[in-house]
Amino acid sequence: MSDMKNGNNSIKYNTMQRQGSDDSVEVHAFDDLNSLVKNENGYEESESLSSLSATSFNYINSIVGSGVIGIPYALVRAGFGLGLIILAVVALVTDYSLTLMIKTAHLSGRFTYPGVTESAFGKVGYYLLSLLQFMYPFLAMISYNVVVGDTLSKVLIRFYPHLGSSMGSVRFFVVFLVTLFVTTPLCLYKNVSRLAKISFISLASVILILLAIVYKLFNGDYANVPRPKDAYAFAQPDILPATGIIAFAFFCHHSTFLIYQSMKESSLERWEKVTHISISFAWLVATLFGIVGYATFTTLSQGDLLENYCYDDMNLARVLFCVSILLTFPLECFVAREIIRTQIKRFYSHELVEYDKNVDPKEAKDEDGNNLIITLFVVFAAFFVSPTSECLGPILEINGLLTAIPLSYILPGLIFIKLDPHSLFSREKLPAIFLVVFGLAVSISGVIVLLPSLFDPHLDCSTGIILGYCKDDDVLVNATASPTARLPLPKFKT
Repeated sequence: MSDMKNGNNSIKYNTMQRQGSDDSVEVHAFDDLNSLVKNENGYEESESLSSLSATSFNYINSIVGSGVIGIPYALVRAGFGLGLIILAVVALVTDYSLTLMIKTAHLSGRFTYPGVTESAFGKVGYYLLSLLQFMYPFLAMISYNVVVGDTLSKVLIRFYPHLGSSMGSVRFFVVFLVTLFVTTPLCLYKNVSRLAKISFISLASVILILLAIVYKLFNGDYANVPRPKDAYAFAQPDILPATGIIAFAFFCHHSTFLIYQSMKESSLERWEKVTHISISFAWLVATLFGIVGYATFTTLSQGDLLENYCYDDMNLARVLFCVSILLTFPLECFVAREIIRTQIKRFYSHELVEYDKNVDPKEAKDEDGNNLIITLFVVFAAFFVSPTSECLGPILEINGLLTAIPLSYILPGLIFIKLDPHSLFSREKLPAIFLVVFGLAVSISGVIVLLPSLFDPHLDCSTGIILGYCKDDDVLVNATASPTARLPLPKFKT
């Protein structure tokens, strides 16, 4: 009891000292997506402290994103019943890990993810975190290209049906044009504050898409979708890849420290309350997406749920989803670029390089002349990698297993175990040990299981397929029918 009381007193003391120590804490360009965003007056957004409800909304906005579109596919991989259980377990584990991260910040006195990691594991931990934090936005950019290519190509073919005979080329051409004329200019735009200020569009878009798929389920448009007898089987063998997808959907740890420091009267108790509210709402949205999407298409659900809808349907939702992604893409690119710039500067200076948080990005000078080169490298590297996969599901699985799980569970647990003064198997550290074991088990075994399937030529999605339940769709006259539709090849009107 005395150890627990001392630990609580230490946390309370550090909380009181937090505001006074912020100025001495290094700010890394890639620690928080929003830490690089300033308002129009040149001040940090975090200087305007938020109420508990406003903080919860900001946190919900950072959690609920494009990842929920893959939850029905995760239920296909894990099984309907077991998938919903994993969804709840991941939400609970994420809730605990977010609280643990703030505890580690108080223990180390450093309120950035790189700072906390370096306090625990030195430069090795710092560089490992740098690698993981680069991989996450880079893989996210690739997944965004896949979604934009699949989505906009279908909208385009709705108006130009004759292009349906060459969907692969159309998809590549769409991604190339979007990269050249939309994402690249946005990524080169230094002042990203306006993009960040309307980031709530992403949350609004997800909610609107959720309402649309609920409507489609109950209006009977897809009642003819084939439903195998074992469609609602409790469990399926691909549990680990499904966990990766779900972990990706809940990943928000990159914004933890910024949101905590933006909260009025911040304390561990108030932070736990914010976390419980935010994770509960995110779990509710993800569960509704999973249940409604799976109930509509069962085992045919794809990594991008919108791919399951016929080409003449849900096009407004597709466009809305693309707008949301295109607004998020430059923010992810900005993080990846700053990681590279920071590592280059640190390599040459042999010391910790800090991001000047008092400079408005629109007034920042590109002293090393590398901004343009690095930005183009990151954007076009993502572009050239994205055509290698037409399936969103495997990309979500890789990002979840290789980056989201280590960043969300393994590292926070290891850092707490390292910094907390209690003995290794004390009751204070046992939950953190479970968190690390859970993360390592899922990540390592999941990668081992997933890698062979990445080279499988018979993946369960393909550009340009027409699912059998869309047999009345006369838009894609010359496209290919899906072998997974389990319906006879439809006769299209000519």
